[in-house]
Amino acid sequence: IFFTAIVLIPFYVMVMTSLKNQQQLLLNPLDFSLEFSKGWDLFRSYFELFEQFNFGTYLWTSFYVSVLTVLFTLLFSVPGAYAVARLRFKGRAVFSRSILLIYMVPAIVLVIPLYSAFSQLGLRNTLTGLLVVYPATTIPVALYMLQGYFRGLPAELEEAGLMDGLTRLGVIMKITLPLSLPALASVALYVFMIAWNEFLFAFMFLDNIDIFTLSRGVVSLNSSEVPRQHLMAGAVIATIPVLVIFLWFERFLVAGLTAGSVKG
Repeated sequence: IFFTAIVLIPFYVMVMTSLKNQQQLLLNPLDFSLEFSKGWDLFRSYFELFEQFNFGTYLWTSFYVSVLTVLFTLLFSVPGAYAVARLRFKGRAVFSRSILLIYMVPAIVLVIPLYSAFSQLGLRNTLTGLLVVYPATTIPVALYMLQGYFRGLPAELEEAGLMDGLTRLGVIMKITLPLSLPALASVALYVFMIAWNEFLFAFMFLDNIDIFTLSRGVVSLNSSEVPRQHLMAGAVIATIPVLVIFLWFERFLVAGLTAGSVKG
């Protein structure tokens, strides 16, 4: 209960503050009561956020980058995880154990050399740069999650497909992937949340306000020139979509994370 309160109370304060106007916040910033008689005027800060602060573009950019990150991650991690789980090749065990080594390197350590390299390659201040970095950081965890699930699938099903004349690629497309939908959904959700909430690389690489992601756009509101209710409204908008998606796909997330842990 205590730790739940630690999470919910700031969220409650954030929502209530976003529904206030500047005068109410100056008179009593700790008054979290609402005047429902105002109707839609309660949401004025949200309307102004889209009209005056280009927030619709931030939402679209984050959605675009997050979806492409999911697609690129699955494109590389599915065959990689299948190879580790099913095929026999030299260095397979070492590769399998070293997949998550990238997470031993703090992101802040990677930012400086990447910033320098991207500046020279013309990838800084572009969404292409983010679409290089994001999959590079999400593919290892996707590989780790998927290889455990693939190992839990009965190998006899794939062998039967091979005996019926399917190629290895055909086995993956027609047998393995349909049976792996819970794992694929959980990986896609996890990667989407990482890309949607990522801030460090977006903050360092993006200077053009027209291509700000949502997290970068929310930080741009944190200035003395922007009323606090607009900042809080931006934080609510950044939180609600991924929260709704998580609650909607929670059953796939749980199934995907646990199904590969036990065989039989």
